[in-house]
Amino acid sequence: MELVAPTPRLFESFSASAREWGDTHQDGAGLRAELPVTTREGFEAWVAALLAEETEAAIPGHVTCTYRWMVRDDEYLGSIALRHSLSPYLLERGGHIGYGVRPSARGQGVARTALAAMLRVAAERGLDRVLLTCADHNIASRRTIEGAGGVLEDIREFDGERVRRYWIG
Repeated sequence: MELVAPTPRLFESFSASAREWGDTHQDGAGLRAELPVTTREGFEAWVAALLAEETEAAIPGHVTCTYRWMVRDDEYLGSIALRHSLSPYLLERGGHIGYGVRPSARGQGVARTALAAMLRVAAERGLDRVLLTCADHNIASRRTIEGAGGVLEDIREFDGERVRRYWIG
């Protein structure tokens, strides 16, 4: 498994992954309603928008972000995002790094490998300490974050959901 910059060549594999996800939110993917990804043209526009976010925030009040895709043998396995700074919302709930692994690729160490690689990218960008969050009930994500050295700061409640907040670094 490797991390690659978003690319239009993975349209078919991403589409298959999207069918697995169904209507569920994909953490770390950067999907937005105004950029539909169901057509090749829409997908290409979305990929260009993701790449542009490395230097310019897509929406006022948002932060710049590096997106990478988890790929094995040209198969899209998931996304991971490194937010370059923390807005008030990200400090409370979202963190620096978010990721999601497609259902058929879970339990294979994909998130663990991707997180380790993205932590190196964060260090290269000068981020000595990064915040990661996950739902309290998401045992797999908790284990991934803790396995990468995450230290639990606290658990906060948002809209009836308990969110665990971890710092690495």
